[in-house]
Amino acid sequence: MSTNVEEVLKTSPEPLIPKGPDKGVTDTFFYDNKIVRDFGIATVFWGIAGMLIGVIIAFQLANPDVNMGTQYTTFGRVRPLHTNAVIFAFVGNAIFMGVYYSLQRLCKTRMYSDMLSKINFWGWQLIILSAVITLPLGITTSKEYAELEWPIDIAITLIWVVFGWNMFGTIAKRREKHLYVAIWFYIATFLTVAVLHIVNSYEMPVNFLKSYSGYAGVQDALVQWWYGHNAVAFFLTTPFLGLMYYFLPKAANRPVYSYRLSIIHFWSLIFIYIWAGPHHLLYTALPDWAQSLGVVFSVMLIAPSWGGMINGLLTLRGAWDKVRVDPILKFMVVAITAYGMATFEGPMLSLKNVNAIAHFTDWIVAHVHVGALGWNGFLTFAMLYWLFPRLYKTQLHSTKLANTHFWLGTLGILFYAIPMYWAGFTQGLMWKQFSEEGMLLYPNFLETVLQIVPMYYMRGVGGVLYLSGVFLMVFNLYKTAKAGKLVANERTEAPVVVPSASLNAGHWHSWIEKRPTQMAIFATIAILIGGLVEFIPAFVIKSNVPTIASVMPYTSLELQGRDLYIKEGCVNCHTQMVRPFRSETERYGEYSKAGEFVYDHNFLWGSKRTGPDLHRVGGKYPHSWHYHHMMDPTAMSPGSIMPSYPWLFEQDIDLSTTQDKLTTLKKLGVPYEDSYIQNANEELMKQANEITTQLAKEGLEVRPETEIVALIAYLQRLGTDIKVKTEEQ
Repeated sequence: MSTNVEEVLKTSPEPLIPKGPDKGVTDTFFYDNKIVRDFGIATVFWGIAGMLIGVIIAFQLANPDVNMGTQYTTFGRVRPLHTNAVIFAFVGNAIFMGVYYSLQRLCKTRMYSDMLSKINFWGWQLIILSAVITLPLGITTSKEYAELEWPIDIAITLIWVVFGWNMFGTIAKRREKHLYVAIWFYIATFLTVAVLHIVNSYEMPVNFLKSYSGYAGVQDALVQWWYGHNAVAFFLTTPFLGLMYYFLPKAANRPVYSYRLSIIHFWSLIFIYIWAGPHHLLYTALPDWAQSLGVVFSVMLIAPSWGGMINGLLTLRGAWDKVRVDPILKFMVVAITAYGMATFEGPMLSLKNVNAIAHFTDWIVAHVHVGALGWNGFLTFAMLYWLFPRLYKTQLHSTKLANTHFWLGTLGILFYAIPMYWAGFTQGLMWKQFSEEGMLLYPNFLETVLQIVPMYYMRGVGGVLYLSGVFLMVFNLYKTAKAGKLVANERTEAPVVVPSASLNAGHWHSWIEKRPTQMAIFATIAILIGGLVEFIPAFVIKSNVPTIASVMPYTSLELQGRDLYIKEGCVNCHTQMVRPFRSETERYGEYSKAGEFVYDHNFLWGSKRTGPDLHRVGGKYPHSWHYHHMMDPTAMSPGSIMPSYPWLFEQDIDLSTTQDKLTTLKKLGVPYEDSYIQNANEELMKQANEITTQLAKEGLEVRPETEIVALIAYLQRLGTDIKVKTEEQ
């Protein structure tokens, strides 16, 4: 280990500050611990809420009765609430907690503005509360991890700017000249999340709570998964790597293993990560060149990802004896190991031969939760256990309880992940299995679902174990806080300018480590390159999305039905993308073409098949089949785990929105005639009456203005714009 001053300054989260009258003029100031405590409490509260919802939806997939029979608690509506709660509420508050604590100490100054800190805190909580209200109401864009509607998107942008303002203001008035590695990751996180959110949230409002994406079909899918993949990268990964670089050395009382490795893995990670989004769209209608780019950069990504893992684990060199007795280090070791496992598996899943089996299955669910529960969850728990005794100037109430939490959490991850891996392997193989006669061995999709229901129960048990550990943590932290007193303003001293002359020599990177503006510029350039290389050809070169003359815009009734499909969250369980595999064309029909989606604002390809693909469902069943299936899925598919939707038969279509929806889509390039828009509701009722007339012939009396009629119209339209000639024809 290097012992020179330069290396110690660069690898220690808080370098030793010279003291005494001969070391220069010192300045007394106060760290703001109250904002850290507030974000810590919010982290715990929203963590419990998000995980509890996760446990509920886990059992909903095992037993549809757990959907509780109301439209506000179905899996389709609540699943986005779970993902938003655990990502943006639990992890988001944990990021702010860790950054607000570490940044003050790394910069040797109080946060730039107490008012901005408070606006950041209360603004973020109000955004989360708005998600809690709107998502169960079915107010959603349907874009994964970006479901919140446009007014909330604007609020997110404003609060994120407040966070950045406060962060860069703090960096600007720092007493410590050198920017420690954690701050590099904080800067990259702020800039990249801002770019991702603004670009992906380009949408045109219909009214206060409804909008359509500014992109359509293939291009919307490319932008969404550029965002979706990099939301994982720059909200769940880079900020937590920064937090790891601060809290792990502090907890282990060891300097970071390698300063040079941190440089290499930081710049390579933020440059490469941004390219990898298309690996979520392999074998889809996305152009092959974009898919190949996604695969290549995904495989490359393993190197910088493991650079971070290795740097973390080797920081513990000489301190492994502490891991046996310290629950905080136990959490950190498993967190970093889970990060390494997930970032090995990600590149593996991007290989086309592996992806062909894994995609749309529960294998992906297992992969995501190893990272979320292990990396994000465990590192957050470690930070909370480390912070609370220091905020309250006391000892942790019970190390034994913290150790119990660790083992409950670890068992919870295993009980969650192993059954989901098993379910994923089972699904992927059953979908592709053919008999000796060349027929699908499991032609009924439901057969492949019923086979894995026991795994869904086991997954739920894993969630209960994990959550029970969190409840132990809440008790432990509460007792810790009660035993001490919050030091809201922590007094400290530091030289007016921390000596850092030794940083001027020795390494080229030292120059940028003292210049946050240049670092921000270089980081922005690094993250923009990949997106521009993928987006410009996809949007400019027309041959990337060949048009099909027979593809027409949705009728007004079909459009209303499509919006109901979005509202009910059907995309959470059903894909609309038939991949070019024999197993899929035999099961569903002709594979999906890029030109079929040119009027789809937003795209609805989906990412998980809990139910069958629906892109070729149009005309496959009579209207009455869809009617009965939505009223009671088990009547048409015995054993189905899909909930019923009785409210669709009682609620009427909101006809007041029809013209505004068509007008908005016309502005986005969908070729609706003005005359059609003016008579939209008349055309809607005309088609609705045709459907109800047919239903009446099948013995079903239905009012034409009910929502079920619009949904039937949409489902019957799917995949019917192209006609494929068979050999007999």
